[in-house]
Amino acid sequence: MVVRRTLGYLARIVAIRSDKPELLKAQLTALSRMIPLLYFILVANAWVLSITFVGLAPDWLALYVALALSVVCGLRLALWWPKKGAILSNRKCVRELMHTNVFAALLGIGFSLWALSLFPYGGTYEKAHVGLFLTITTLGSMLCLIHLRSAALLVAVTVAVPFVLYFVSTGVPAFVGMAINVTLVTIAAVIVILFQYRDFTRMVQARTRTETLSNENLRLANVDSLTGLPNRRAFFTYLDAAFCTAQSRGARLALGIIDLNGFKAVNDLYGHAVGDKLLVQVASRLSGIHASNGASFLSRLGGDEFAYAVADAPDNEALVVRAEEIVSLLRKPFVLAEAIVQISGSIGITVYPEMASSAEQLFERTDYALYHGKHERRGRAVLFSSDHEAQINSEARIEQALKLADFAQELTVAFQPIFDIRSQATIGFEALARWSSPSLGRISPAQFVPIAERTGIISALTRPLLEKALLEAGKWPDDVRLSFNLSAHDLGSPDNLAAIVGIIEGSGFDPGRLDLEITETAFTHDFEQVHQSVDRLRRLGCGISLDDFGTGYSSLSRLHALPLTRIKIDRSFVTGLHKNPASLKIVKSLLVLSRDMGLDCVVEGVETREEMAALRELGAVMAQGYFYSPPIAQNDVLSFLHDQTMPLLQAG
Repeated sequence: MVVRRTLGYLARIVAIRSDKPELLKAQLTALSRMIPLLYFILVANAWVLSITFVGLAPDWLALYVALALSVVCGLRLALWWPKKGAILSNRKCVRELMHTNVFAALLGIGFSLWALSLFPYGGTYEKAHVGLFLTITTLGSMLCLIHLRSAALLVAVTVAVPFVLYFVSTGVPAFVGMAINVTLVTIAAVIVILFQYRDFTRMVQARTRTETLSNENLRLANVDSLTGLPNRRAFFTYLDAAFCTAQSRGARLALGIIDLNGFKAVNDLYGHAVGDKLLVQVASRLSGIHASNGASFLSRLGGDEFAYAVADAPDNEALVVRAEEIVSLLRKPFVLAEAIVQISGSIGITVYPEMASSAEQLFERTDYALYHGKHERRGRAVLFSSDHEAQINSEARIEQALKLADFAQELTVAFQPIFDIRSQATIGFEALARWSSPSLGRISPAQFVPIAERTGIISALTRPLLEKALLEAGKWPDDVRLSFNLSAHDLGSPDNLAAIVGIIEGSGFDPGRLDLEITETAFTHDFEQVHQSVDRLRRLGCGISLDDFGTGYSSLSRLHALPLTRIKIDRSFVTGLHKNPASLKIVKSLLVLSRDMGLDCVVEGVETREEMAALRELGAVMAQGYFYSPPIAQNDVLSFLHDQTMPLLQAG
């Protein structure tokens, strides 16, 4: 039993553990630095011993055997050298370490037999040299092989054991004493090797655990925890690398950004947990088409935005076709446990080198193409073009002019009438901003207002415009109301709201005649702050209108959340109303909804007699648009009210 256990222990000591790949690689790396030193020690000491016995022992033994052993060592070193620093598979590591064990045993036997064969031919000093050679060979080889315990122990067995037994057998006290000393030193060396190997193994295991943890942390830092896709950080790391590659190879690189339309409505209606499930399904669909449409990287940038890159991009037409395939895929209903929901997606695309000169510009222009697409071609793919580049340059000039503008001097107000369809009388005016820049001339509100909102300058425009509008409205008859637009920035900041309240209270204008219009984009900001701002304005006596009703993401879910007094039906539903059954049904439903909720309703964008006739038939009460009157300069409002005859309405 004891023998069996001992043999089992020895077998475990000399075994190569193939189940620990990191340890195998660490052993191989350590050996690659020590093997050349090992063979230098063997060959150098062998030739010193060989020269000592020249003339005493036969040449074939003293010289030719030494030469043969040196050649074997040289060949082994030549075979080992190319693998130094190489990254080998687990199987190859095991094979190399087993070969090292075999050669350690064979060379140990070979050098031991050779040295002991020389022993009888020498005198006292030469025989002592044999003992010194074997001692140095044993200890030097064991130290060089210390990271491969099995090989070191095989050297101890094949060199030290024959040496000790042979020297004891001589019966010479000095040689017996030398054998005892070598035995003790070898035992100490074996103990040191066993402990050092244990510590080496633990160190490798600890380093492996640390590297594994570090790699896991790195993976988590670059992966979106919800969808499992690479996250924003990973995307920009990839984009920088892909751009450098494309630049060096002169290749095309395309970038696409996907934004989901209608996702916020799902969040508002069903909650964020359902929204998260939807994002997971979106990611799954995108991953599926990503694998087949040539995209080389797909990630989630955050929220409901995703991005993909296409290395070695095909022509622009093919890129747009692939993007439209993604858009079509996103239009298909998503089946969730809570509901079946339907959304869509808009995609912006830019290609290097045609439309971008850096990775940053590639992303910025793709984001611009997406922004443009969401406003002009919602639910479609838009490729950044030279027209967009010209528009960016134009917007940059406008933005710069806005930052330098004296709004009190440069802004004026125009007023578009709001009329009662039944009485054909003007019941109010909507204030519209007009800007004449000293450097750029007259700029359309459709151009400068979105830029002012995007850059956060809009509140600086709101205050002088509100002051001018209230000053002018104070001259009107008491039954004529003023409508004024507020942005999300105006409502999203307590300081901005305080300034607006101060202007209203200081104007002397009756807040009960003032309708403040907000759009649903305000809901995407801090809704609680927006709600508090609207409550404060409502307590002041102002009316609150929801502008562009029906085009936002959350109209119905937010109607009850705000103290509204009026809704305005967006002009997109009015154009061609009389010949578009879908628009007719929508407007009819919105009119009924407003009546049921006790809200006034203004229909925007009425431009033709036919549209007006259709609205009258649907029971609409209030409207505005070019059919009745275009915007009027502030100095002409009083004369308009005095002279209005409404010839078009009378003819209708």
